[in-house]
Amino acid sequence: MRAIHLAIAAAALLAAGQALAAGIDLSKPYGNKSGCINKNGQQVYAEDMLLLTSEAFVTVASACTFTDKKEQADGSLTVNAECEAEGEDGKSPATFTVKHSARNAKKLVIADEDGTVYGEVSRCR
Repeated sequence: MRAIHLAIAAAALLAAGQALAAGIDLSKPYGNKSGCINKNGQQVYAEDMLLLTSEAFVTVASACTFTDKKEQADGSLTVNAECEAEGEDGKSPATFTVKHSARNAKKLVIADEDGTVYGEVSRCR
């Protein structure tokens, strides 16, 4: 009887751990070093800046505001956005995929709809 209770408890812990690992929590911003420095507004200029928040994805040359986010079965997040690029007029639609890094589960990888990877970002402090 005790073995059954242990098996049930182990299964419950495993399922809870997988559920937490699968989802992507954007309640706090993610970025590379320069992205995190700029999380509260432009503080420094850096060619490699990446900043991901619950509402937007910002690089040195573009700013994309999210219009829709959908969690996928594999735990990744598909994001539709309206993007403004430096030197261009108007906004254009874009789709991004955000997923956990294969190398480090604490980091996120951002890619466009063609699979071009923008880079890896970590939770900002």
